[in-house]
Amino acid sequence: MLELRGVHAVYGLSHVLHGVTLTAREGEVISLLGRNGAGKSTTLKAIMGLVRVTAGTVGFLGRSLLGLAPHEISRGGVGFVPEDRRIFADLTVRENLLVAERGGGRSSVERVLELFPPLAGLLRQRAGSLSGGEQQMLTIARTLLTQPRVLLLDEPSEGLAPVVVRRLGDAIAALKRDGLTIVLSEQNVKFARRLADRAYIIEKGEIKFEGPMAALDADDALRRAYLGV
Repeated sequence: MLELRGVHAVYGLSHVLHGVTLTAREGEVISLLGRNGAGKSTTLKAIMGLVRVTAGTVGFLGRSLLGLAPHEISRGGVGFVPEDRRIFADLTVRENLLVAERGGGRSSVERVLELFPPLAGLLRQRAGSLSGGEQQMLTIARTLLTQPRVLLLDEPSEGLAPVVVRRLGDAIAALKRDGLTIVLSEQNVKFARRLADRAYIIEKGEIKFEGPMAALDADDALRRAYLGV
């Protein structure tokens, strides 16, 4: 469904990605693991057309995404939940959801409220007044209403209380059961282990490991070398 081959990407004069190759098959959850600054967020932004790709290919459903604007990529079926969330702070929770709702697909406002029950009691509340965990739920819910075929999640568990992380994990597991393809960028290996079918480790913009989560779990030296766990 989603395929990157030999992708190089830059921020200004900084060469960040060096030949990144990864694939995500339909209905699969893959996790992109690595330390801060390893290139995880840049990889997702390269998919979304938010950084300049200087070499390689980015394909989605057999179509190249290179040269497309981010809004075109989104409309084509790629949903992106950035690390900084980017909610509409002055709008209510309901208004944030209605802005994104497209209808006709697997996700509706009712469905996302089933996935994130705390939001149901906050629909009239201004989004900027929500806690960090509530904002994360809202951002994911809003993105789901665009009816994506693949969902890119950038550090969804970062900075959240354990109870909120578990709730987010439950929701992502439900999306996986629904057959949604998910690319999960994470530093939290425990969180990724619960959800991902396969893992990629990225370090200094290069893929250092690709394989089943079970293989990563079995390799203590690899985890210590690149993940610090």
